[in-house]
Amino acid sequence: MSILVTRPHPDNAATAENLRARGHVVLLAPVLKFEPVAFHDESEAGYGAIIVTSANAIRAVAPQLQDPGLKNLGLVGLPLFAVGEHTASVAREFGFTDVVVAGGDAASLRDRVMQAVRDKRVSKKSTLLYLAGADLSRDLGGELGAEGFSVITQTTYRMAPVKILPREVCKGFAAHGIEAVLHYSRRSARAFLDAARDEGVEISALAVPQCCLSETVASVLRDAGASQVLVAATPDENALFDALERALRTRLA
Repeated sequence: MSILVTRPHPDNAATAENLRARGHVVLLAPVLKFEPVAFHDESEAGYGAIIVTSANAIRAVAPQLQDPGLKNLGLVGLPLFAVGEHTASVAREFGFTDVVVAGGDAASLRDRVMQAVRDKRVSKKSTLLYLAGADLSRDLGGELGAEGFSVITQTTYRMAPVKILPREVCKGFAAHGIEAVLHYSRRSARAFLDAARDEGVEISALAVPQCCLSETVASVLRDAGASQVLVAATPDENALFDALERALRTRLA
């Protein structure tokens, strides 16, 4: 029996390694494909900090950071507010040293930025650079703007749906060889459902436990008819693995 990971590459590799270390057999079906978008900064504002809600935003802009135009902006030297520890670790890999870690979701990231102003770590008069994806589940820039911040949002990447599932995944569902599916975002959950429907395995796919990183992700699966939907207690991978273990214990009971 296998655990299906729908997380995009390259993060799915680390997830698979962690699951195998826990004794699981893993199948990978990255249902979104990372596509970087060229960074063009046309603002004359001097930035005071960067906010990031995905490690992919860092990966997208990192190759351009050595470009003379971007290098002169001094982005790497700015405080960077990361949505969670994973995003923070990727930022550090690419040279950011002043990294502030939020609690794993956009709401906690917004609150962390506001706290930094109260702590006088960042001036409220400074402009924030939001490195974002093309499809946003939450208007973080607008929320911070409503609090009096000046935020410039730069789209640095998009996640394109992958319309087919790997053959071994389709066979796994048909043979009842997949015992749970892990979901990391609302968009990837929707892409998974669309691909499963197109492949004719939607019923089998929804019959197994769906383990979700957040309630927002879980709602997509519930709306599609999944009856076994578990939500991580906190929006991080260790909590998601705990939800998986709960699901597997329930199936064995």
